[in-house]
Formats: sequence, structure tokens, C-alpha cells
Amino acid sequence: MKKLITFEGIEGCGKTTQIKLLGDYLRKKGYTIHETREPGGTLIGDQIRMVLLNPDNKGMSEITELFLYEACRAQLIKELREKSSDKDIILCDRFTDSTIAYQRYGRGIDKGIIKELNRIASNGIKPALTILLDLDVKTGLGRAKGRNIKRRRQKAAEGRFEEEALEFHQKVREGFLKIASEESERVKLTDANRGIEEVHKEIVKLVEGHLLKADS
Repeated sequence: MKKLITFEGIEGCGKTTQIKLLGDYLRKKGYTIHETREPGGTLIGDQIRMVLLNPDNKGMSEITELFLYEACRAQLIKELREKSSDKDIILCDRFTDSTIAYQRYGRGIDKGIIKELNRIASNGIKPALTILLDLDVKTGLGRAKGRNIKRRRQKAAEGRFEEEALEFHQKVREGFLKIASEESERVKLTDANRGIEEVHKEIVKLVEGHLLKADS
């Protein structure tokens, strides 16, 4: 998976929308694209996702949460390796950076433990490029909650993280920004407060620049 491009950011930052736009754009250019997500992306992973994101599971321990994410990732990597080639581009909605941001900075789990579990679950695979969509926490949560209401799932399938305290989400955002500052060559910070099309155009430039280097 030499062309694994991941999208990261807090709740409501617009990752899913931007992945779809980029996937459509790259397909028109003739690329073979696989769009996937964490947690989920596989039959087994989607079942784990339901457990992880269900608001009824508020009592889940931090370690349980971490291991469920890693189990989901291990299955995703296994299936991606079976169905994709080195020439294919994989667009993934969240990956190992999210585990560091949420479970390390948000939950306070030891970074060394998380890095080792990430390495095992991902089979050592790292993103070639990461797009970090950054915006104010209150704005992001407002978008996420509005999205859930629109989809009529506010109290149903996937609202557990939106119900976390504002302080938790602030820590997660700070975690993402720290990752970006430490790995600026791989992680490209993008202002997600702007309009969808403006953000898309910037992402296209970043990705096309990356692909030119990768193919040279």
C-alpha cells in the first residue's frame, strides 16, 4: 500500500465529504481508488464500529476502546492487502493518527503502548500522505450533531464521541496539531473552516503534488 492517503480531524471536520470528492476526481483521472474508513471498512469492522460508537456504551473502558480500534484496523489492513495493488490509491477516513489523538491525548493512555499496538495492527504500514482537516471544536461538534439529527441517529448508532465533554475534544484537536507539527512532511494541515469546494481544491493540489513525487 504505497499510496495510502489518510484523512484526519476532529468530529464534524468534513473528512467524509472531502474523501468522496477526491475519490470522484481521481477516478476521472484514471486512478483505481479504494475508499474506506476507521472504524469499519470491512464486515467485521463495521460490527465493531457499532459497538465503539453507540452512545449506550458510555461505560466502555479506555483500554477496551483502544483494543477494539486496533482489532478493527488489523482486519481492515488484511482485507485491503488482499484486494488492492501497489498502483491503487487508498483513501482512508481515519487511521493510526486518530488513535494517537483520541486515545493518547484524549484518554491519556501511554503513547508507547499505542504506538506498539498501532504497529502490530497496521502490520507496520504507514500513510504516504495525511490530510488533517482542522477547525474550531465548537464548530465541528455543531456540524456533527446537526449531521446526526439530519440522519435521525442522534441517540442511535454513532453519537458516542459527540457526547464527550468539550475539554475532551479540545485535547484531541491539540493532539492532531502536535502530530502535524512533528510530522509536517507527511501531515498537511488544511483549514476546514472554509467552504467545501475551496477545501477540495487545496486537497487536490496537495494530492497531485504527492502523486507526482511518488510516480517519479
